[in-house]
Amino acid sequence: MNPTTERDQLSLPKGHTKLLLHSCCAPCSGEVMEALSHSGIDYTIFFYNPNIHPEKEYLIRKEENIRFAEKHNIAFVDADYDTDNWFERAKGMEWEPERGVRCTMCFDMRFERTALYAYEHGFSLISSSLGISRWKNMQQINDCGQRAAAPYDGMHYWDYNWRKKGGSARMIEISKREQFYQQEYCGCIYSLRDTNLHRKASERDLIKIGVKYYGDDEK
Repeated sequence: MNPTTERDQLSLPKGHTKLLLHSCCAPCSGEVMEALSHSGIDYTIFFYNPNIHPEKEYLIRKEENIRFAEKHNIAFVDADYDTDNWFERAKGMEWEPERGVRCTMCFDMRFERTALYAYEHGFSLISSSLGISRWKNMQQINDCGQRAAAPYDGMHYWDYNWRKKGGSARMIEISKREQFYQQEYCGCIYSLRDTNLHRKASERDLIKIGVKYYGDDEK
């Protein structure tokens, strides 16, 4: 990890000794992972994101996350890509806006699976890198995380604000340093559609999957 980066020394809440961290992608999780490692926290990455579409985009995001986890010897759990389940749950929500009920469903689905894995494998604390993104509603994410943990006795969702004290800025710095893949939409097919509709209306180029990486514009 970068020894020159100044960070607070973190400790897990409520006496927990290890963490299962749901990761959505390498750019969002990079700062979270470095902050946890800097504090000597025992954690495992859980990658479960059946919302990401198409599969090419999903595989790129997953492989970038695996690359960073392996670089720092962090355990990585690769969960199923059960897209049929996600699309079934999204029925009727196809035209809902970002941060609306479709996103709540999506967070619920991913966190429910995270909590189940945690319960089955001896974790009593879960969290997610999703909240570090300024494009997300942190309260919405925290509510979903807490709801997912609630059915399991002794399990908690850690709602730490990863954006604070320079976290969001370090997220970009790490992404440029590691030359992470720079996704240009949230992840689901409807986000891709809406982003491209906005780009078309603004006379901008449509999204090209798999071509843009952090730092490319500076070369």
